[in-house]
Amino acid sequence: MCRQVFGFRLAMIVVAAPAALLNASPGLGVRLVGAAVVATFMVSYVLFRDWERFGPLLLRHPSLLAADTLLGSLLLVSAGPDTTLAYVSVCTPLLAGLVYGWRGAACFASLQGLILLLVLATLKQDRQAGLAESLLLPGLCVISGAMGSTLRNLMLRFGAATQALTAVQARLAATEAVHAERARLAREMHDSVAKTLYGVALAADGLATTAASADPDPERLRRQAELVSRSARRAAAESRELLEDLRREDAWAKPADIWSELEARVGAFTAHTGLRAVCRRTGETPLPPVPPAVARHLLAITSEALENAHRHASPSHVEVTVGIHGDQLRLTVHDDGRGLPPDTTLERLRQSGHFGLLGMVERASSAGARIRIGRGGHERGTEVRVEVPVRSLGTAQPSEPSETA
Repeated sequence: MCRQVFGFRLAMIVVAAPAALLNASPGLGVRLVGAAVVATFMVSYVLFRDWERFGPLLLRHPSLLAADTLLGSLLLVSAGPDTTLAYVSVCTPLLAGLVYGWRGAACFASLQGLILLLVLATLKQDRQAGLAESLLLPGLCVISGAMGSTLRNLMLRFGAATQALTAVQARLAATEAVHAERARLAREMHDSVAKTLYGVALAADGLATTAASADPDPERLRRQAELVSRSARRAAAESRELLEDLRREDAWAKPADIWSELEARVGAFTAHTGLRAVCRRTGETPLPPVPPAVARHLLAITSEALENAHRHASPSHVEVTVGIHGDQLRLTVHDDGRGLPPDTTLERLRQSGHFGLLGMVERASSAGARIRIGRGGHERGTEVRVEVPVRSLGTAQPSEPSETA
């Protein structure tokens, strides 16, 4: 705002300079007025152009503004208070209020008012004004000084409020980042290590039951012990992979071929569980490469849906489909099992400690996708449908179709 005030001063000095030079006394008077014109013009120009650089100097040295005021009084005496220099006089208390506060505004309003009264007193008889007109400009100086100090206080309060709001936003962002990271770690642990450790516990329970029988079968004990050993090694490997993945996010730096990844997941699921699962493509539009973060979430949702079908639904068949439908990339996992209980809600799952579906919903939200979990358009079973807007996948070239599994 101070820059704008100096810009206004600069324009008023330029307009009033010819009148000041014409009314100055020949010889020394013209030279003094000319020097005052140059000095006030340069001061206003420098502060208007480089306020960030020279403004702090004016803030530290109020005497510079006082010297500028005295130089401006020479122009005021020469040109007269009925020229545009009167506006320059009114700007001085306004600047003082903005820069120095109410004390500076009071000091410079008094100084400028005194100068104006002296100038009015030195006017010739034919140019003298009435008492009301003589007090108008000094009164405007007082008003502009009060306005400057008021504006300064408002801007300081606004700056303090803005700083406090920024601090609160930073704390909220940090808190949200912590919560998001905790939720991400919980999802990663649930989708990998937790399930394997649960399998280890079941295998160990079976081993303990066999060992506690009256006539334990050594061969069965050996098989169960090997199962516990394999499960434990698998849990260790998954823990190591999880730690490496958390520390090295650049492993997913390139866009993913979602079709190839889905085929690999479905094939590994069939080999691991023996449950028949197929992966097929729907629609006629080729699948575009998927951004790494989105592909990561989609594949994790698919794996979780397959594992849930195997463990809880007792299906005979699982089908995974993916394709472009309109402006959406649609991924579905459907099993023909017993389906979800009718009273299933996310809140009840959270309270009962079942975080699989909750993690799927959180992953879909993180990927900017919409997820639906239920029967869908099928007579029985459970369908997990995820839809991602194609526009959020970027502008990469689509991949060519490949054979369905």
